[in-house]
Amino acid sequence: MTRILREHEMARRDMTQEDAKLPRLGEIGLQNFAPYLMNRIMGRYNASLRAELARMGLTTPKMRALAVLSVLDGLTVSELAVYSVVEQSTLSRALDALVAEGLVRRADDPADSRVSRIHVTDAGRAAFEALWPTMARSYARMFHGIPEEERRAFVATLQKILRNVRKHDF
Repeated sequence: MTRILREHEMARRDMTQEDAKLPRLGEIGLQNFAPYLMNRIMGRYNASLRAELARMGLTTPKMRALAVLSVLDGLTVSELAVYSVVEQSTLSRALDALVAEGLVRRADDPADSRVSRIHVTDAGRAAFEALWPTMARSYARMFHGIPEEERRAFVATLQKILRNVRKHDF
C-alpha cells in the first residue's frame, strides 16, 4: 500500500461522525466551492497585470508590496507578508530587489532595533501610481455588470470571511 493510501486510510478512521457528514468536494462541485473560485479569480486578475508588471520590471510580490505600502507605509516585514499575501521568504527576496531599485527603503524600528520597517520611496510610489490604472481597470472588469449594491455586499462578505480565517491581530 502506498504512503498516500495508508495516510488516507488512517485519516478516514480518525474521522469523527460529524466529519463523515460533511459534503465531499464532488458533491459541492468546483463551481460552488468558494476557495476554488477565489483562486481562479485571483489567478485571472494576476494574469491580467502580468504584461504591465513585466514592462515595469515588477513581479507579483513586488507589486503587492508596493500596493500595500502605498496605503500602509512603515510595516514590519512580517506585517507586510500578511497584508501582501506573500510568503515571507519570497517577500524578503522581493524587498531586497525593491531596495536595490530604490523603490522601498528599510529603517530600524525606533522601539526595537532588531525589527525593520519598510517604507515606500517617492520612486516606489511613482511606480505604483503608474501601475494603478491597469490594476483599477482589471478590478472594474471583475465587477462588470454587477450592480454596486451586490459589489458592496460581496466585499462585506469577503471581509467577514477574512475575519473568520484571520490568524493575526493586525
